[in-house]
Amino acid sequence: MNWISDISLWWIFPWSALAIVLSISLYKRKGWVTELTKFQRSLLISLRTLSFILLGLLLLGVLFEYKSYRDEKPIIITVIDNSSSVLNYKDSAEVKTKLARFQTDLQEKLGEKFDYYAQNLKQDSAKILQFNGDETNLSSVLERIHADFYNRNVGAVVLLSDGNYNKGINPIYVTEKFNLTPFFTVGVGDTIPKKDQYIKAVNSNDFAFLKNDFPVEIEVEAVKMGVRSATVSILKNGKVLSSQNINYLDPNFSFKQVNFTLPADQIGVQRYTAQIKVVDGEYNVKNNARDFYIEILDARSKVLLLAGAPHPDIAALRSVIEQDENLTVESVLTKDWDKNTKDIDLVIWHEPGWQTDPTVLDILKAKKIPTLYILGTSSASAEISRLGLGLKVPNGNQSDDMEAKFNAGFVPFEISDDLKKFFDYLPPLKTRYGNVYWPAGIDVLLYQRLGNIQKKDPLFFFGKQNGTKYGVLYGEGIWRWKINDYSRNGSFDYFNDFIQKVTQYLVVRQNSSPFIVTLPRRISKSEEFVVKAELYNEAMELITTPMVHFELKTETGKVNKYEFGHSGNSYRLNCGRLQPGKYDWKASTKFNGKSFLKSGTFIVEDIVIEDLDNQANHQVLRQMAAQTNGQFYQLKQVDQLLEALNKRDDLVTISYAESTFTDLIDWKVLFILLLIALTSEWTLRRFFGGY
Repeated sequence: MNWISDISLWWIFPWSALAIVLSISLYKRKGWVTELTKFQRSLLISLRTLSFILLGLLLLGVLFEYKSYRDEKPIIITVIDNSSSVLNYKDSAEVKTKLARFQTDLQEKLGEKFDYYAQNLKQDSAKILQFNGDETNLSSVLERIHADFYNRNVGAVVLLSDGNYNKGINPIYVTEKFNLTPFFTVGVGDTIPKKDQYIKAVNSNDFAFLKNDFPVEIEVEAVKMGVRSATVSILKNGKVLSSQNINYLDPNFSFKQVNFTLPADQIGVQRYTAQIKVVDGEYNVKNNARDFYIEILDARSKVLLLAGAPHPDIAALRSVIEQDENLTVESVLTKDWDKNTKDIDLVIWHEPGWQTDPTVLDILKAKKIPTLYILGTSSASAEISRLGLGLKVPNGNQSDDMEAKFNAGFVPFEISDDLKKFFDYLPPLKTRYGNVYWPAGIDVLLYQRLGNIQKKDPLFFFGKQNGTKYGVLYGEGIWRWKINDYSRNGSFDYFNDFIQKVTQYLVVRQNSSPFIVTLPRRISKSEEFVVKAELYNEAMELITTPMVHFELKTETGKVNKYEFGHSGNSYRLNCGRLQPGKYDWKASTKFNGKSFLKSGTFIVEDIVIEDLDNQANHQVLRQMAAQTNGQFYQLKQVDQLLEALNKRDDLVTISYAESTFTDLIDWKVLFILLLIALTSEWTLRRFFGGY
């Protein structure tokens, strides 16, 4: 036991002397004290001195430290790769038996010397060996072990795997976190390449539009196939849509990218199959085909170009929008527009303050149509203020030429690096002279620039007004940007890309429904299908009062019905793992006399990435063992691993000292003693006649 105090304990001696002096001076031989006997006076002085000394001890803040010792045996953690790829090799028949025997022998032979924990890739326990994992993430299980056993006496980590991983980072990087912990790796499978060809990946867009063509890229790898040709095809409903012959030029390993262009001729989610024709002698033919899905949409958006007068900016914008087969465009002078807003998804309004009709703005706001305003020098400042955007511009007819500077903090949509450079060389736009006062909460795409000086005033920005998106280009002459693109690059590609991105961003309307359902559009069969829903009342507050129903319909027509559970202020439903295929879904609820219905389609992909691994990667396992002062073993050498663990001198029991602290002020005995001393003194003084 140790004493600890904020103040030196030597102060107890001068304090004790002071306590004696104070006590004696209190009981001087005068007044009623002269009537006391020597014993009575000494007794009162002693009690008062004891009280002072005890108070002094409490003021010193004394702590008592008690130490106890706990022994912890070294921990051996066994990590078993339970993914299905472990059984892709010739030794798969003996993997389960040897690993089960290894676990048993480890506990029986070394159980007294070590503590033992078994883990697999996804669960906390690996006592039951089932090699059915759909993916291999070695880094994840090692991160989990590092967190769970932090500051524990981990003597060794034993990893039994084929060394292949298809998710997460390289496990070699995670082993660096295990300071002074050796890794003993056991290699399963063989490293001899097998004769095999397989589809490595299918790259395609999730969506395509009706009557358009869409690209599909197939990545093919071939191992030990020799120098020969192969046929790659894309099928739909068992019918071959397109085929190409490819040549394997390297007899040991070949990689090919095969590009197809397919027609979008049927609305809805369509299933396609990429396939390589099987060759005699292939080790694995399950990886010769892969399904993929494309959703074909028939959704054309209409863009209306409004202008107070003809202008080359309108012609430049129309030339770009007309190239998009998913957009229809109409251009009309403001005074000639019939104010029919049916099917209009975006309005591009050039010079809204020039020969404008006041009712046009009211119609656009009432219908909540996204609008791109192009404000040149012809729009009066009063008319710009009437737009209600919170934008204030200077009065007068003076103009200025402003170049563009890209805002690196812009996030609403992606801008490529080449397009960012394109902005630096654009000719200036004609703007109104003076400072601009812009509304709060806007997303600035381009700032104004004078030579090398960037101003704080925006040149092109986006915002929201009553939940409706809008954009503002503060200047005219964008047609010069198109000419500049062609003169510098020989094409209009950058200008077209820029206008298309702006148009696509504005044309997509925000979801204003009080019933919102969120779910993945595409998952693999190894993932759990989770749906979330939110319901808002008229005050836009989240509520969970009504029941929300959910239906799943498979391709065969089978319907499964569910009900959402509550998750805080929202709803949540976990349907578990689903079989591969296309599913139609409906979510419905009723609230305040109104019915709400959401529906759609999602895909569960049958991607078996574990079938791609037919060759063990023992090099990863060897490197993990080497950099941690461990050792690599083959599966048949697990008995040697047990002997090596038993002989390691650095795997020892560690004794931990654990300290507990007790404050002197917490001692009840001390308070009782102080109370007795003060009470006794007061009682005796009363008894002896003192007041």
